[in-house]
Amino acid sequence: MAHLTALDVTLPLPSLAAVSEPVLGIAVVASVVLGFGVVKFLDYLRKRDADKEAAQIIERAEIEAATRRKEAAVEAREMALQEKGKLEKANEEVRRELHDRERKLDKAEDAIQSRNDQLLKQEKMVESNQRRLAEKMEDATRRQKELDDLLDLERQTMHQLSGLSREEAESRLLGRLEKELMKEQGAMILRYEREAVEKTQAKAKEMLITAVQRFAAAHTAESTTSTVDIPNDEMKGRIIGREGRNIRALEKATGVDVIIDDTPGVVIVSAFDPVRREIARIALNKLIADGRIHPSRIEELVAETEKEVEGEIRRHGEEAMQEAQVFGIHPKVVELLGRLRYRTSYSQNVLRHSIEVSFITGMLAEEMGLDGELARRAGLLHDIGKAADHDLEGGHPKIGADLLKRFGEGPEVVHAALGHHDDIRPDMPYTVLCAAADACSASRPGARRETLDRYIKRMQELESIATSFAGVHQAFAIQAGREVRVIASSRDTTDESAAKVCRDIARAFEEQLTYPGEIKVTLIRETRITETAR
Repeated sequence: MAHLTALDVTLPLPSLAAVSEPVLGIAVVASVVLGFGVVKFLDYLRKRDADKEAAQIIERAEIEAATRRKEAAVEAREMALQEKGKLEKANEEVRRELHDRERKLDKAEDAIQSRNDQLLKQEKMVESNQRRLAEKMEDATRRQKELDDLLDLERQTMHQLSGLSREEAESRLLGRLEKELMKEQGAMILRYEREAVEKTQAKAKEMLITAVQRFAAAHTAESTTSTVDIPNDEMKGRIIGREGRNIRALEKATGVDVIIDDTPGVVIVSAFDPVRREIARIALNKLIADGRIHPSRIEELVAETEKEVEGEIRRHGEEAMQEAQVFGIHPKVVELLGRLRYRTSYSQNVLRHSIEVSFITGMLAEEMGLDGELARRAGLLHDIGKAADHDLEGGHPKIGADLLKRFGEGPEVVHAALGHHDDIRPDMPYTVLCAAADACSASRPGARRETLDRYIKRMQELESIATSFAGVHQAFAIQAGREVRVIASSRDTTDESAAKVCRDIARAFEEQLTYPGEIKVTLIRETRITETAR
């Protein structure tokens, strides 16, 4: 801002000699007045400029203060949002923890209620057995007394009527009694046989209940996930890559199908082989975390993940072997056992199911006086075929029996793997025990998530598909849907056409249904001949 300075005003003055003294005084006064006016004017200009500069400074200060107030408000709002997010996260963790505790308490309450029910059943069974035993003892005492009275009466009557000697009377009486008691002897034999069967069944139920209660396994079923979470939808484009080269490289390296659709925040990994699906899932998570997604990096991470999963498989197999206390298993069988960790059957983890069957089989064998260690071995390896049923033809019992026989397992273990679903006649006791333990493990409350309605619907679907073919008279789904018996009419089909119908039914199952393992289709041509005798 420009500042004004005092101006030097020089006025020409006439010479003192030429001007009179009054005029000189007026001139001096005028000069003073003019100088004072100029000074005042300069002061006014300086004050005006100072006021303007002060107003500008105040305006700038007000603008800066308003800006700072807005910034402070924004910062306060951001801090409030952050604190709110932290509080919501903490509340969510507390709610989740409370939910987990409530679920555990519900499970514990269900377990206690189940144990109470079992104890009540056992008490009622014991009371019923005691009551029946007391009644039988009273009946036997009464019959013995009646028989003694009858013999005395018979003896006295014989002496009075016949006049026979004691020896002759006893001989005739015993002969007569022998004939009469032959019928009662047969009835008693049948009655004792029936009682023996009842006692045997009761003892078998007691042994099963005891074995199941001794092994208190967790009922929670595990399932293998096939989805991968991604941080944002932009990651989907990076996973696909330019012209799809990244997703093709991932599918080629892992042998799975990677499905990327409109579902936000999720990439789906699809494969029938659970181990390949797990390798692809872990590798994809590593790629997303790493951020470097290109074909060479994909191949490198997949190879690294395969080695990690192979080590995990061996570790799971060895841990299962140690937990079941079964030793001396071939390393290849241990690896197959570890692969069951990634296999589920109706949402029940097959490895945990095998360990549970191993313990229950061993306990049943010890109750019966058999070899508990051999029974645990048979129970642990009974479902080993499920680890290879994606690679080999046939049902998992036959695949498992062939593998165990190849790797040097004993005939009892091989026979238990082959016959635990009653596909063959159980010639060995360990097979029967393994089948019973397998049924107990699969039917425990909470072991499998398939509801009754879903089970009935699946059985009806099997039967309806089979009966939809021409020439089929009836169809029956048995063994929980593992086998379908088809009755074909001999009038509408021939041997050749019946074979084609059976094959078409199996292909229809493969195309229309989703199921674990295999479904055996057996077609029978019904020939019915009726004659009337007159």
